[in-house]
Amino acid sequence: MTHDTLPTLNDIEAAAEVVYREFPPTPQYRWATLSARLGTDCWVKHENHTPVGAFKIRGGLTYFDQLEARGELPREVMSATRGNHGQSIGWAARAHGVPCTIVVPRGNSVEKNAAMRALGATLIEHGDDFQASREHAIRLAGERGAHMVPSFHFDLLRGVSTYWWEFFRAVPALDVVYVPIGQGSGACSAIAAKLALGHAVRIVGVVSAHATTYADSLAAGRVVESPVTTVLADGMACRVADAAALAVLAPHLDHIVRVTDDQVAQAMRMLFADTHNVAEGAGAASFAAAWQERETLKGQVVGTTLCGGNVDSAVMAAVLNGGA
Repeated sequence: MTHDTLPTLNDIEAAAEVVYREFPPTPQYRWATLSARLGTDCWVKHENHTPVGAFKIRGGLTYFDQLEARGELPREVMSATRGNHGQSIGWAARAHGVPCTIVVPRGNSVEKNAAMRALGATLIEHGDDFQASREHAIRLAGERGAHMVPSFHFDLLRGVSTYWWEFFRAVPALDVVYVPIGQGSGACSAIAAKLALGHAVRIVGVVSAHATTYADSLAAGRVVESPVTTVLADGMACRVADAAALAVLAPHLDHIVRVTDDQVAQAMRMLFADTHNVAEGAGAASFAAAWQERETLKGQVVGTTLCGGNVDSAVMAAVLNGGA
């Protein structure tokens, strides 16, 4: 997939109609205390306010809508996740009456697992990281004749692009936005919305300093597998970048920022203190990156995304008590 095949404005507007059958646009606020802390106007896009607490649901809805439109709804779907993609697929599969099985790594978030089960998904725990779970899910789907829902696909981008389309239209003065990169759908969708609207905003990618496949791959110009050691940013804990995502990101990202778990934990505390919203690790990474670059942002309108709030209670309690 290249930027020539990203969702167009017509695609995004049609996707919005699908998404809004389930929930309204999420809010974006210029938080006064957060802006004072950063030293410039800081807007937060609250994707933690969707029915599954994260932006991914938008992609699941449009992915299944497109399957149905093509008359291709399968008898079973499979996917792999650290949590939010799985909730998205679980929600959309349930809405279309399709059985859903999700593979998660061992030791995955207890509360994300519970949320997926509550949506009717069958969970299989396999492997020590997302990549191992993904490879197992692909094998199982082949054996069972199930449809494997990927983490990166045009029909997912259609839906995810609606959140950036909302943000850029609501705050046209944005100079720069910070976008966490897990498997790439969020960042590629930001690029799609920017191009569709002809917006001049700069898009900065954010990776975990403990999961650097996207930073390493973009630097090398090819997929580079990198070890994953992040404890806090499970939504960014990818070992192998997606080549199609890299093709979109390479020409359009302004630069990449790496954030450590300690910096993410600090951002989680700041967001809680200033907005009283709970951010999971990946959900706080955007502000963590802006905070790291705050000296260069004076006088600019900065956009951040609280892209998910699904953090286990015990983890959040530890973070608020000063841990990482």
